[in-house]
This record gives sequence, structure tokens and C-alpha cells, in this order.
Amino acid sequence: MTVLAVFKSRAQALDFIHAVRGVGICAQAVSTPKEAGVGCGISVRFDERFFERAKFVLSKKSYSSFVGFLRTG
Repeated sequence: MTVLAVFKSRAQALDFIHAVRGVGICAQAVSTPKEAGVGCGISVRFDERFFERAKFVLSKKSYSSFVGFLRTG
């Protein structure tokens, strides 16, 4: 299963990608799906097995544009 970390800011999404890659998580930027309910947001996609590690990285920085996580098939 895949998890999306949804952001409203492209810059913050790209910063988050850099941060999670720094702790060994393979991640990439993708367009946010309509199901997330965020107009033209950008998301960071990564494998669900890294979810706890990604949450830890998120807790260490202040991402004001972070909307939430969305699990996808």
C-alpha cells in the first residue's frame, strides 16, 4: 500500500522529500488526487512500511502547508 503526505506548498513538499530521503525512505512528488479535497496541492508518495519513520520526520520540522496523510491502493 502507498501513503501520500499531502501539502499545499510545492516548496514544503520538496523539502519533505529531501528530509525523508535523508533517512532512507524512497519518495517522490506526485499530483494530489481529488479524493484528498485539496485544490492544486502536491503530495509526497512513499511505501506504507515507512509511515512511522515519515511521521517522525514530519514532527521534526514545521510544515505549515501539510494537510494530512492519505492511504492509496
